[in-house]
Amino acid sequence: MKSSFIQNFKADLPASIVVFFVALPLCLGIALASGAPLFSGLIAGIVGGLLVGALSGSQIGVSGPAAGLAAIVLTAIGTLGGFKNFLLAVVLGGCIQFVFGLLKAGIIGYYFPSSVIKGMLSGIGLIIILKQIPVFFGYQVPEADFSFLQSDGSNTFTGISTALQYISPGATLIALISMGILLLWSQVLASKARIFQLIQGPLVAVVVGIIYYELTVNNASWSIAENNLVKVPIPEDMSSFLGQFTFPNFSMIGEAEIWITAFTIALVASLETLLCVEASDKLDPYKRVTPTNRELLAQGVGNICSGLIGGLPVTQVIVRSSANIQSGGRSKFSAIIHGIFLLVSVVSIPQLLNKIPLSVLAAVLFIVGYKLANPTTFKKMIALGWKQYVPYFITILGIVFTDLLVGIGLGLIVGIAIILIKSYQNSHFLHLEKSGESITSIKITLAEEVTFINKGAILNELNAIPDGTSLQIDVRRTRYLDNDIVEILEDFLERARLDDITITLISEKGTTENPSSFTTFFNPTRKTA
Repeated sequence: MKSSFIQNFKADLPASIVVFFVALPLCLGIALASGAPLFSGLIAGIVGGLLVGALSGSQIGVSGPAAGLAAIVLTAIGTLGGFKNFLLAVVLGGCIQFVFGLLKAGIIGYYFPSSVIKGMLSGIGLIIILKQIPVFFGYQVPEADFSFLQSDGSNTFTGISTALQYISPGATLIALISMGILLLWSQVLASKARIFQLIQGPLVAVVVGIIYYELTVNNASWSIAENNLVKVPIPEDMSSFLGQFTFPNFSMIGEAEIWITAFTIALVASLETLLCVEASDKLDPYKRVTPTNRELLAQGVGNICSGLIGGLPVTQVIVRSSANIQSGGRSKFSAIIHGIFLLVSVVSIPQLLNKIPLSVLAAVLFIVGYKLANPTTFKKMIALGWKQYVPYFITILGIVFTDLLVGIGLGLIVGIAIILIKSYQNSHFLHLEKSGESITSIKITLAEEVTFINKGAILNELNAIPDGTSLQIDVRRTRYLDNDIVEILEDFLERARLDDITITLISEKGTTENPSSFTTFFNPTRKTA
């Protein structure tokens, strides 16, 4: 895509505003769920936008603190003896990620089936919607943890059930108004005039939400409770603001627990980033491909810097990335500008931000979730057949009823199982020639690559060959024959001599009647001669 800076900026600026309003409560919520200072989540969001956004090769990906790391962070802060010790693990984890990038480990992301990646997107879309329902009705603050089971013993669905029994009229009303604004903007006004493309619906919804809060603050029935508003730390002056930054305890660098946590952070953060890169590239309307090794380098630098100044670990995250794409973001400037907005807002207008109703942001996330879990995608995956829709739906169910990484793992396992089944079935082509009711000739044509996975299928065919039959084995198209298959064929030669089975081997060398050995027809690397 070739566009001028001005064209990109016109699209990136309104998109960055949407990403900012999506990222702000998530940064705070993830910090809260991680048992870390709230400001550490904002630091990670700022670093993810400004630094990682500038270094990354992704044009539409947005980085920040990730919900998938919340449980690891919460545990690590306790086991390592404090937040400063944990920050050292974040810095070392960033160094390890940087090494991953140098070692070209970014290729790992390409080994996840498309059906699993699409299932991840749809599953996250459903989770966003389900988790935001209680927030929409003003019952509770957003869940930073996307897991099905919560720490208080409840789960996603019991949370929704409880929320419907304690609906807040004020929060619900402004959420419905915001939803109406968002739908009106995207479905009607955006196509009417350029001004409605520059000023995005989410910004209008947030402004209306702040006005509503101010107008109803003293109304007992329609006001919005304090716990249903954004909560940004408010420093008294610049010195107290700077005092919120925390630095690692480097004296613990020799402790084994620090390094174990660092490797855990590096591995999980790298995997989440690579999966998000794969997913966001699929959503990119311009179909650009992110250099994954460069992404690992950028994330490594981001985590080093975030840890050095008191921030949580960062990864590229699909919720913010998809919000960026769906809001029309074209280049990396959208991610960078959203980081600038985070920095400026927490310094200059924290009081104003704390008047934004969370139910308004829930309405914004509803739209994001619906676009990720669009019913059209479900129909397309079903139309592609069971080999695509089975791992797709398994991934969705795994994400909804467990958590993100478990769901992806389940989908990957099912996808691999399907590949193995099809490989087992497609190892050879069998042609039978009959004279009356009896089989007189059988031809087995082996596939291009035949491995130990195909051992059972080929063995079953050989065992079923009747006595006195003529057997042709065609290996002209075979480029790799596993040693296990060669051993099966060698064993079959002995049976063929005893049961009067005539064997003809058809290879690139020509036709050989009753070969004394199959091994001589294959080189030591088991490639066909």
